[in-house]
Amino acid sequence: MSVLFISGIDTDIGKTYATGIIANALMQQGVNVITQKLVQTGVSINPKTGEMEVADDIITHRRLMGIPLQSYDLDFTTCPYRYHKPASPHLAVKLANAVLDPDVITHATRQLQVNYDVVLLEGAGGLLVPITEQLLILDYIATQDYPIILVTSGRLGSINHTLLSLEAITQRGLSVHSVIYNPIHDNAAQTDAEIANSTIDFLRKYLQQYYPATHWLKLPYIKAEQPRALPDFYLPNDFV
Repeated sequence: MSVLFISGIDTDIGKTYATGIIANALMQQGVNVITQKLVQTGVSINPKTGEMEVADDIITHRRLMGIPLQSYDLDFTTCPYRYHKPASPHLAVKLANAVLDPDVITHATRQLQVNYDVVLLEGAGGLLVPITEQLLILDYIATQDYPIILVTSGRLGSINHTLLSLEAITQRGLSVHSVIYNPIHDNAAQTDAEIANSTIDFLRKYLQQYYPATHWLKLPYIKAEQPRALPDFYLPNDFV
């Protein structure tokens, strides 16, 4: 299990935060881990060189891990495909008059596997987001048979989106490694405390009944005024 694919029930669910926090926890537990981004859109362009910058999510991963950008970040191995338009990957690729070859991503992952025990590969948006006109993210995961970490939240509608995602994963015969509750939206206007608590209770019971081997984890909440104060977060011994 050297590669874990981190996806979410929707966009803006906190996959990047989850990826960085999990990577940090694995590091603290002595695991040699690196993160990777499947494809990044909305990337800024260096005004001096005209080249695409390092993927924003990779930068966030390293900040949460407490380490500087790595050599594999600077040569773009950890995110070969980066696009300026903040859109679905298939559209960003089209607008850039580019071609996204999934084999390039696979090759990059295998390069990372040579030097790291675990690669956390973060997706883009949800599981059925198209990365090309012909290929959905879940299609790509299926070709590699990666176990999936699914990030959810307590927002209204999260139960539906979580169960739909679990159904899609199961139909492909893939493994649900973990479901992770991210409290990132718990203080948002669209999140009600009673709904959030009920969502947690329902999903935990649902997993116990239908996915007993799947880890259930709740991420710590980082206050906006204390972005560098990472709380302790421990993973089960059998997480990897």
